[in-house]
Amino acid sequence: MAFTVIIPARFESSRLSGKPLMDIHGKPMIEWTWRQAQKSGASRIIIATESLAVQAVCQAFGAEVCLTGAHHQSGTERIAEVIDLAKLGGDEIIVNVQGDEPMLPPELIHQVADGLAAHPEISMATLCEPINDVETVFNPNSVKVSVDFARRAISFSRAPLPWSRDTFNTQPPVLPSNWAYKRHIGLYAYRAAFVKQYVAWPECALEQVEKLEQLRVLWHGEKILVLDALCHAGVGVDTQADLDKVRALMANKTGAVC
Repeated sequence: MAFTVIIPARFESSRLSGKPLMDIHGKPMIEWTWRQAQKSGASRIIIATESLAVQAVCQAFGAEVCLTGAHHQSGTERIAEVIDLAKLGGDEIIVNVQGDEPMLPPELIHQVADGLAAHPEISMATLCEPINDVETVFNPNSVKVSVDFARRAISFSRAPLPWSRDTFNTQPPVLPSNWAYKRHIGLYAYRAAFVKQYVAWPECALEQVEKLEQLRVLWHGEKILVLDALCHAGVGVDTQADLDKVRALMANKTGAVC
């Protein structure tokens, strides 16, 4: 099965400027992410960035780079430009790997691509993993996903959804025994033609409130396949604290592996 990995790598980040080039044990973060993608079985890997500095660094370690506009509001919009510039076919499976995921197991990249390939009726696939503590459920930075019997997404939310009436009103609140909470992993596979359709849609109100771009897909009636990740997805880097944690985990070689 052929698929293309596109890695959006925006230099300017509101919480950690210059994030793709942050050093992790002698290599920039984007290189670690690219090397994980190399192990996934992808037929092609493209790093998408608006930054000449990121482009130069990535080309120096051998990556294919597509220089995009600086106006994009999301990684998906950046990917849509790459699809046009690289002239990728409409049926081609694209996996969106965020550039700030240096520990992402390559098995998960292949899993999400394979999941989409196995469901031609679905436009988009993603992954989730179990939540085992109530603190994560209540953490707005941890996106919760609910799925139906066929593994199609019902909802994504930063809020503790579904709300466990009987156990969340206790002090302290505890997880219910009759529902397994899942954390959404921000790894997506979609067909190239669907990406172009997605960016043509305006932002929906639900997406604007939650600041979750995948809600636009559900708003327009499309289905998202949500698979249980084969293993822990590792630690992504949003803040300096995340970066420090990743450096420590990678130094101790205790990162996520399948």
